[in-house]
Amino acid sequence: MQRRLFLTAVPSLALAGVARAAQPEAQPQPHYSVSAGQLQQVVAQRFPRRYPVPGLFDLDLQAPRLRLLPEQNRLSAEMAVEVAGPALRRRHSGTFEVDFALRYEASDRTIRAYQLRFKHLQFADLQPAASELLNSYGPALAEQSLLEVVLHQLRPQDLALTDGLGLQPGSITVTDQGLVIGFVARQP
Repeated sequence: MQRRLFLTAVPSLALAGVARAAQPEAQPQPHYSVSAGQLQQVVAQRFPRRYPVPGLFDLDLQAPRLRLLPEQNRLSAEMAVEVAGPALRRRHSGTFEVDFALRYEASDRTIRAYQLRFKHLQFADLQPAASELLNSYGPALAEQSLLEVVLHQLRPQDLALTDGLGLQPGSITVTDQGLVIGFVARQP
């Protein structure tokens, strides 16, 4: 009985598939997803980092907390930062924030941060003059700490099927859950 049901169901499903394919419906484009958790895990491996300003102070950055900004198709990174050195009397804690876009680097199959925008470098207990001095280093610190930092690397097996179809990663879309990497025809 089950075998007969199976044998009659298979041609029906095949016909339904052919009928569906004949409809002028847009076919979904292949894509690859990366969760927010995966991004956070990869970025955390590259921190903490120290940035010395010789004779003045050292800035120590902790692992950033990433935040998805789908409405801007960007990510934000906020890091705890500590500063200490001869120009300051004691160690100060603060926060450092940047946001950035993403790009695909084909040479090593990575998703990288680029187009960084410095937001702020704040220390609640610093004198305004010292805070101003530190903020003047903010854009350079942003570039040194996150410009071109790798957020994800696709493995060869992640791209095996799309490579065979002549496709390569194209668009990168930031969503509420993470990233969606769309594929486009490979350029000759």
